[in-house]
Amino acid sequence: MRKSMFIGRVRQVWLWFTLGFGSKLALQNSSDFADRPIKESAYELLFHRAMGFAPYGDYWRSLRRISATHLFSPKRVAGFGVFRETIGLKMVGQVVSTMEQNGVVEVKKILHFGSLNNVMMSVFGRLYDFGENGGEGCELEELVSEGYELLGIFNWSDHFPVVSWFDLQGVRKRCRKLVSKVNVFVGEIIMQHREKRGSGAASSVYDADFVDVLLDLESENKFSDGDMIAVLWEMIFRGTDTVTILLEWILARMVLHPDIQAKAQSEIDRVTGGRPVTDSDLDSLPYVQAIVKETLRMHLPGPLLSWARLATEDTVVGPHVVPAGTTAIVNMWAITHDERVWSEPNRFNPDRFLTEDVAIMGSDLRLAPFGAGRRVCPGKALGITTVHLWLAQMLQKFKWVEAGSVDLSECLKLSLEMKKPLVCRAVCRA
Repeated sequence: MRKSMFIGRVRQVWLWFTLGFGSKLALQNSSDFADRPIKESAYELLFHRAMGFAPYGDYWRSLRRISATHLFSPKRVAGFGVFRETIGLKMVGQVVSTMEQNGVVEVKKILHFGSLNNVMMSVFGRLYDFGENGGEGCELEELVSEGYELLGIFNWSDHFPVVSWFDLQGVRKRCRKLVSKVNVFVGEIIMQHREKRGSGAASSVYDADFVDVLLDLESENKFSDGDMIAVLWEMIFRGTDTVTILLEWILARMVLHPDIQAKAQSEIDRVTGGRPVTDSDLDSLPYVQAIVKETLRMHLPGPLLSWARLATEDTVVGPHVVPAGTTAIVNMWAITHDERVWSEPNRFNPDRFLTEDVAIMGSDLRLAPFGAGRRVCPGKALGITTVHLWLAQMLQKFKWVEAGSVDLSECLKLSLEMKKPLVCRAVCRA
């Protein structure tokens, strides 16, 4: 099915249900849809110089190659396993202390800080304290929160060029103010890395972080400090938001489906024998992985953004001509809720993935939460491994139960979030 519309002067084509359209759009060996449409806020926040929104070409290919080789390689992902375990255990401790103080826990806040620290260690080689006493951790949190809000705003300037002159919503002004702070914050970290390298000191206990990688390659790839700031800044956004939101959806489902939660806990107990779950256990936890897949199917964090593409020239999709400059969107939410594709699509049933192995990394268009084709998310393996581990740790330690009703209403901002944050009780398991 195809539907087209204009929003202001921006032409959009929506493609859904017919998987052939999605495969032609995302998987064809062509550059026709290799670009992404970029909002004013994303442009002002430097993302046009980073991997997510940079135009298709040599610069973008260089960024993809560097990230695949040095940040998201299987060796790199495995190398940070112990650190992910440590962050997960720290979040478990925060849940315990929050329960002792309040009797309930708002899980999103704890997951957000854990996800942010996980990314910061991989990218910047450092940890932050996100307490209420100020400091760099609080400054970073303020920068990230402001960036999320700006990227999620519906901005009329994106659709009516005449209006953009006036910046009626103040988006451009806020973006530029934020970028000036980001330049200082990230620029200081780059400078500190240069000073360490000049003194011959070790860059990080986890070998070189991503700042060191970019510094090693800056002359070869002609990266300016501005380019590096844009790339590093985008990494924070790409790695924090989706992990947090997905885990909140999963825990909401565990509260609502205690039988499924108990089945996963039995699997974890059987595999671990009572010891703390680790990265090496994940391949032996198929039901935990099935829960993650089913949650991704029902509550895709990026149902539209992961699939937005910009036609760089007039092209044909199925029987339709798509003019150059058209934003084409595959509605992955519609596909994952289509009864012609999924049996009982509105029922939360992880068991469906035990009887059929559905790949989620982009090769199976029935469920491709990370996108597919040239613009598939490069950090998909790191993200899904992190979610598997932290979910297993949370289920091993706690029984998640209601503290009032759980509202599954959705709110589409930058990602598809829970409209009302999950507040529940986490009861320590014996």
